[in-house]
Amino acid sequence: MAIKLYNSLSRRKELFAPRDPERIGIYVCGPTVYDRAHIGNARSVVVFDVLYRLLRETFGPSHVRYVRNITDIDDKIIAAARETGQSVAQLTRRMTRFFHEDMKALDALSPDVEPRASEHIPQMIAMIERLAAKGCAYLADGHVLFAVGAAPKYGELSRKSRAELLAGARVEVAPYKRDPGDFVLWKPSPAELPGWESPWGRGRPGWHIECSAMSEAHLGESFDIHAGGVDLIFPHHENELAQSLCAHDGRPFARFWVHNGFLTAEGAKMSKSLGNIRTVRELLEKAPGEAIRLALLSTHYRDPLDWTDEKLRQAIEILDRFYRALDEPRFARGGPGEAAAEEVREALEDDLNTPLAIARLQSLAAAIYRAKEEGERRKLQERLAASGRLLGLFGKDPGEWLRSAEAPQSPRIEELIALRAAARREKRFADADKIRAELAAEGVFLEDHPDGATTWRTRH
Repeated sequence: MAIKLYNSLSRRKELFAPRDPERIGIYVCGPTVYDRAHIGNARSVVVFDVLYRLLRETFGPSHVRYVRNITDIDDKIIAAARETGQSVAQLTRRMTRFFHEDMKALDALSPDVEPRASEHIPQMIAMIERLAAKGCAYLADGHVLFAVGAAPKYGELSRKSRAELLAGARVEVAPYKRDPGDFVLWKPSPAELPGWESPWGRGRPGWHIECSAMSEAHLGESFDIHAGGVDLIFPHHENELAQSLCAHDGRPFARFWVHNGFLTAEGAKMSKSLGNIRTVRELLEKAPGEAIRLALLSTHYRDPLDWTDEKLRQAIEILDRFYRALDEPRFARGGPGEAAAEEVREALEDDLNTPLAIARLQSLAAAIYRAKEEGERRKLQERLAASGRLLGLFGKDPGEWLRSAEAPQSPRIEELIALRAAARREKRFADADKIRAELAAEGVFLEDHPDGATTWRTRH
């Protein structure tokens, strides 16, 4: 068993060999809690939840330490609190609670440690002091800034020169900066805004220093995996890497940098102006969290993912087939059962190839339907259930899942199914597909069986 991960630092897949198999550290950049989590935020959580599960399965749960932070100090938070008439503390507590509820609904495991930025101000101040003492940071106009010129490998992670990084990047070019690329470690904060006393006066930390200080506090100077969305490579992760290397006298920071790809909605970038932001809470009102999770895992984590209603509908149908396989006949849960199927593990060990893992789960489900002996079928069911757990799937009782998908018979639905069957017999396939799409839009999903029968179910 050997895990390979694509390392954004080297731009290639590498064999994952932990620094210490007894103490594997993974740090994932968590939410900035100023609003409800959207499906793009959820993608990162779900993807790295699968990585966490795989590492626990491979090295043992007690040997993996998963840290995912909460950013509760940020200009966006201050602006949102002002707009809503709440205090920053009230807003961040509320949004953190919502985030936890939404991620639990997606069957994501809680991290081992969830540090909050506001609780690590002393560690941030201490790191900034170290950087200043080494000549890597300077005080200007009440701000403490990191001098990118002190980091000879700056740009190594994003693979761009400093000129390329600055071109088109949202970098504040303030007159007090020695170099346009220098970034804020500490900024002044007036009395009406959140702030802490420091050697440089009352202020608050910059975004990048938060994660460097929190990862050091809970994983040490060097650890195995730093993860997050691809949009964080620059400037956040590039700046984290630079300041951490300088603070630690060049000693290694994170050995692997793992990033999930962008997410769009119906072919467009999600934005408030387009009105196409899909929050997790809104989606949970339409579908079970497990279906949202499966839809997120249906695309390889490094590839762009376009979120559509059709993708969610397909995920529900696939889960229904899985749960029918686990319930055929009634599957008695409990006991150690089978280990996860080797072919499913192999797919996940190859850079978290979740689409291939799901395809192999489908092959296992098909084998259950083909099995003629009860003993063989039960063994396959146990293997399917164990394999699904590696992806955070099949946590519900099959009968409970399937009962929730049922609804009273409707004469209109049966009439439309009959019309569709007639259209298929007459080879009017476009008409048949139109009827199927019409029913799907209403939340009614059809399943055609080998014997020619068609069954339906709804999910609200």
